[in-house]
Amino acid sequence: MLSLRYMARTVFEWQAKEYEFEERSADWYWALGIIATALAVVCVLFGNVLLALVIIAGAVAIALQAAKHPKIHRFVLTDAGLAIDDAFYPYDSMTAYAILEYIDNEFPPALSVKTTSFITPHLLVPLSGVNADAMYAYLLQHVVHEPHELPFSHRIAALFRF
Repeated sequence: MLSLRYMARTVFEWQAKEYEFEERSADWYWALGIIATALAVVCVLFGNVLLALVIIAGAVAIALQAAKHPKIHRFVLTDAGLAIDDAFYPYDSMTAYAILEYIDNEFPPALSVKTTSFITPHLLVPLSGVNADAMYAYLLQHVVHEPHELPFSHRIAALFRF
C-alpha cells in the first residue's frame, strides 16, 4: 500500500542546508579547550568531579558540533502535508505556522511550524529558492497562521553561532 505522502500532489519542492556552516579557526578550539579545562580544574578543586566531567563532555560536544558540516535536506510540501527527508507531517498535526523573514537578509526566509508531535513540537524550515509569499498563501488554506518567534533554543544557538 502506498503512503499518503506518495499519492499526494507536490506543490513545492526544494533542498536546503540544515544551517549555515561557519569555519572555526584553531584559536577558537584552543580557547574552548582552555576555558573548559580551567572550569573543570576549578570544579575538581572544589570537590565537584561530576560537574567537571559534565563541563568536559559539553566542551567536546560543542567542538564536534562546530566542526560538523551541515546536511542538505529535501523538503516537499504536498496537498497532504510537509515531508522533510523521510519524515512526514500531515496538515492535521500542524497547529500553526508562520513565515519568518530576517531584517538583514543574511538568511533566507524560514517556515516555522508548530506541531502536535512530542518529539518535534517546532519545525524551522529554510525557504531557499522558494517563493515565501506563494507558500504563505498556500498554507493559509490548510493551517492556521499564527505569528510566533523563534524558540529559545534557536535563539541561543544563533547567539553562540552554533
